[in-house]
Amino acid sequence: MRKLAASLIGIAFLSSASAGVKETWRFLDNGIIRIGVNESAGAAVGWFSESGRDLNLLNHFDYGRYLQQSWYGESDGSSWNVKPWIWNPVQAGSWKGIPARVLDFECRGNRIFARSIPRHWAGGNEIRKMFFEESITLSGHLAKIHFTAAYRGTVTHPIHDQELPAVFVNPDFSNLCFIKAGESAPQSIRPGWPNERHQIAGGWVAYLDERGRGLGIDVPGTKMITCYRAPGDKNNRAKGACSYVAPVSQMEIKPGFHYEYDVYLTIGTLPEIRHRFLEIRTQSRGED
Repeated sequence: MRKLAASLIGIAFLSSASAGVKETWRFLDNGIIRIGVNESAGAAVGWFSESGRDLNLLNHFDYGRYLQQSWYGESDGSSWNVKPWIWNPVQAGSWKGIPARVLDFECRGNRIFARSIPRHWAGGNEIRKMFFEESITLSGHLAKIHFTAAYRGTVTHPIHDQELPAVFVNPDFSNLCFIKAGESAPQSIRPGWPNERHQIAGGWVAYLDERGRGLGIDVPGTKMITCYRAPGDKNNRAKGACSYVAPVSQMEIKPGFHYEYDVYLTIGTLPEIRHRFLEIRTQSRGED
């Protein structure tokens, strides 16, 4: 791995596709990769690219997209666009374009840190008993995101598939690669619509384009994913189309709930992605 270049911090003001308002974006760039969060919407991660390139691999078409925390609980009578929904704190904001509030934010050196209060995806209200934190650092070709979710409520929410995290990728990256549980060689599929589930080995997946390059996502310990490809607007395929994947684990959210996990991102070919994620495992074993 080449020596890490000096980290650069960037700030930009962009227009939201969901709300039509200006948003504040903050970036880390180490000369190899660039990652950006929307400070105006829960500091959710909505940009990941190679340094010096405008090709963003992530999708942030609305506040339900992004690479972000999203948790699920009990039925609460809420409705998403006339569809019955459940308790669902989302990091970026609600489906009506109401952004989530950031309580603490720091972008300094080689680190972004944020603490936020999520919004109910369907209802739009702040879920003030749930707190999200994220800490982002860059090292060579890898971005590391450390997520924390803490619940201070009194309700016990039933066991549900939890996204660890939700990841939305731009539609040009359509081929999902992973190692199927019980096998040793990676396979490539093109997910359909709606969700499909797969058991995986190794804890990583990758969405690649037709050239065989793309985004690698590693969540150590992951054994199951859910995924789909959204076709977009029938009159304009580019509008709303995306690729989606989320490592999932079944958990209940009860009083005192506190959960932390790591996510690693990288950009490259499948052999490059696998090699970098294998290095993470090797380094982790060496530290034990």
